Amino acid sequence: MSKSTRKPSAAKAGKIKPKKPSDSFPLFPHATGRWCKKVRGQFCYFGKVADDPEGVAALDLWLEQKDDLLAGRTPRTTGDGLTIRDLLNRFLTSKRHLVDTRELTHRSFSDYHQSCIRIAGFFGKGRRVDNLAAGDFERYRAELAKTRGAVALGNEIGRARVVFKYGFDSGLIDKPVRYGSSFNKPSKKTLRIARQANGSRLFEPAEIRQLLEVAPVQLRAMVLLGVNAGLGNADVSGLRRSHLDLDGGWLNYPRPKTGVERRCPLWPETVEAILEAIEARPKPKDESHADRVFLTKHGRPWCRDADIGEEGAKIKRPADKLAPQFTKLRTDAGVTGNGKGFYSLRNSFASIAGGSTDQVAVDHVMGHVDPSMAANYRHRIDDKRLEKVSEHVRRWLFPKPKKKGGKKA
Repeated sequence: MSKSTRKPSAAKAGKIKPKKPSDSFPLFPHATGRWCKKVRGQFCYFGKVADDPEGVAALDLWLEQKDDLLAGRTPRTTGDGLTIRDLLNRFLTSKRHLVDTRELTHRSFSDYHQSCIRIAGFFGKGRRVDNLAAGDFERYRAELAKTRGAVALGNEIGRARVVFKYGFDSGLIDKPVRYGSSFNKPSKKTLRIARQANGSRLFEPAEIRQLLEVAPVQLRAMVLLGVNAGLGNADVSGLRRSHLDLDGGWLNYPRPKTGVERRCPLWPETVEAILEAIEARPKPKDESHADRVFLTKHGRPWCRDADIGEEGAKIKRPADKLAPQFTKLRTDAGVTGNGKGFYSLRNSFASIAGGSTDQVAVDHVMGHVDPSMAANYRHRIDDKRLEKVSEHVRRWLFPKPKKKGGKKA
């Protein structure tokens, strides 16, 4: 029998199989002589072992392509073009500067930061911006829509467009990103249908009175401010004694979100509740909060800004302690209804106050921006108009008892 003509194996020939630089090294030397990683059932290669025995270049390439490969995308070469990572970092840096000059709120910055995380996670940090196509944005919209309603989806799309527009406006890319025809916010019709499906988010007067009956001291005053003056969560949290004229019964409080002047008459019930809340207010944890009307039991504001930290630090989301406490209050009061949060008191005010037929006065109380030409010439609104709006809502919430015969007392 003739001898076999097969070549001896590498082991028999005395060849040593390459080893990983360390046990924690994510790649392994493949039989083909290349650094390799099995991803989603497929072998992916990162250069020859002979040219890179320590796997330094291979590891860099793996980290660059990792996000795309794990997500099932074909990695795009970065070349000299602007990457998603660079765009997002430049964008967030510009927004951080606006936070420093108080032109952007911490909450808005936090929202942008979360949107940037989602963009990087979907497209990949190493993806070149000029390689993005309409199909990419169509798939991104579909992914966002899986976990978001119409309003939240529209907000997310809006922020993403702001990010990519920044790239072109800042000269980081030569031409605007083309989104195609699918990467649009939901239509007004879709938003209307979504609102109808969610049901009314307005409180009925009997429900608000139920809340007031069982509310603790601070929450009672907050609820009254919500329906009396249209204040939201952040508004009541940031309210200071300097904003109040309790002797005269007035609130003078520019809206933090827009900076628009806001003035509103306070009901006697509201003034009384505020005085009780101030009397029972916990000692402030920080002296900078000494003028705050409302503080938690730990002496901190009910709604705190996001902590954006130093450059590169982890960003903490804004803390809203009022929302869960209001949900508990609703439960204690037996007030049902999906989506009825504290902010619904502001919505209720706006809806009922509109019946006063003086929308200009209503907008002034709520701190709405008036884009009309007339607003440029209007420097004040007569207090009687504001009082009429306020009293209209008060009669809705606290109707006078009817006498025998059907007439109100």
